[in-house]
Amino acid sequence: MKITVVSRNERRLAEIARLLRERSDADEIDVVAGSLERLGNLNAQNAPELLVLDHPSGQADDLARLERLGGAFPRMEFIVLSEVHTLAFLMEAMRAGVREVLPWQVSADALFPAVARIDEKLLQHTHANGKVLAFVSCKGGSGATFLATNLGYALAELAGKRVALVDLNLQFGDASLFLADQKPVATLADVALQIHRLDASLLASSMMNVTPNFSVLAAPDNPGHAGDILPEHIDALLRLARRHYDFVILDVGRSLDPVSLRALDQADTVFPVLQTTLPYIRDGKRLIEVFRSLGYPKEKIQVIVNRHEKKSDIKLHDLERACATTVTMSVPNHYETAAASVNQGVPVMKLAKNSPIARALKTMALQIAPPVQVAQHGWVARIFKGAQAAAIGAPVFEEKQPWMQKS
Repeated sequence: MKITVVSRNERRLAEIARLLRERSDADEIDVVAGSLERLGNLNAQNAPELLVLDHPSGQADDLARLERLGGAFPRMEFIVLSEVHTLAFLMEAMRAGVREVLPWQVSADALFPAVARIDEKLLQHTHANGKVLAFVSCKGGSGATFLATNLGYALAELAGKRVALVDLNLQFGDASLFLADQKPVATLADVALQIHRLDASLLASSMMNVTPNFSVLAAPDNPGHAGDILPEHIDALLRLARRHYDFVILDVGRSLDPVSLRALDQADTVFPVLQTTLPYIRDGKRLIEVFRSLGYPKEKIQVIVNRHEKKSDIKLHDLERACATTVTMSVPNHYETAAASVNQGVPVMKLAKNSPIARALKTMALQIAPPVQVAQHGWVARIFKGAQAAAIGAPVFEEKQPWMQKS
C-alpha cells in the first residue's frame, strides 16, 4: 500500500512511520509534518491509499478536510489516532469517512490489525478489476511462453484491453524475445530491489512497451538475481498491477517454488499447457494433482493443449480421462508459423493473422474478454454478428467455438 502519515509532532511522525515500516517493508510510507493543508497538491497519481492522521485533540476542521479528501479520492482510506473517543466524535469521524479511530498512544497491537483490515478491503476491491491469468508449463517445450505472450497481444489489440505480462521464469525467462528484439530497460529483479517505493510510475517505467496497451516486465537477465525476488514482492506487484491493468498475464515457467506458488495463489485462472504425448500427459496429471492438493477450485484450472493434431494417436478425450479434467482449449499445430513468430520476435497475429494459431488465439481472447453486446434486431443484428465472426475468422453461423470441439 501507499501510506501517508500526517502529524504536527515530528517525534510522533517518526514513531508512527517506524511502526508502519515494521509491519511491512513492501508498503511505501510517506510522512508530512504539519496539518492536512500540506496535502494540497494531491492528484490521482500521488494520492495515498491510506492516510494516517495523528489527531490528538479531535479538531472539527481536520474531520471536515478528511471528508473533502474522501470526496476527491473515493478509494482513499483513513485512520485517525486520537485521545478523544466520545460517541459524538466517533459519529462525526464516521460521517467524514474515517474507517478506524485508534488510541492516540498507538501500539503495533492496535495499528497492525487496522492497517491489515484496510489492506484486505483494498485487495477485495481490486479483485473486481484486473484479472490475473497464469500460464504454467507441464513440461519443458510445451509452448506456454508462446501462448502467454501472444494471448496478451491479442487481448490488447483485439479486445482493446490494458495488458501487463510478468515473466516469472526467474532463471531463464525470455518472454520479451517473443514480442520484440529490443532489450528491456529493467527487469523484475530491479523492481524487487525498489519494492519499498513501488508505484504505478515505477512499474510503468520498468516495463517494455510492445504496444500502447501491452507491456512486459522481463525476468532477471542474470539467473543469480532470481533470489532477489521474494513471495511478498509478488503480493505487492500484483496488488498494484490489478489496479492499473485489465489483465495481468504471468508466465510462470515450470518450477514450483515459494515465488511461483504465491503467484498461482493470487491468479484468477491458471492455464496448464501440455501436448498430447505420454510424457506431457504424465507430467500434466502430476501438476493438476498438485493444484488440487493446494485447494484450487476446479474452475480455476483451465487446461490448454498446444500443437494439437486431430490425427494424433492420443485424442483429447484420452487426455481428459487420464488427467481427470476437461480440456478448455486446443491450439492447432502449425510449426512453420510459430517458429517464424518466435525467431522474428513478432506476435503471430501480426505476422500471420489468418493462420490457424492466430485464429485460435483470437477466439480465446474474445472468450476471455467478450465484446460488449448491444441488443439489436433484424438486418442490423445480422451485420453485427457477421462482422464479429469475421474478426475471429469463424463462419458466421457456427455456434460452437472451434476450440470447444473435441477430436
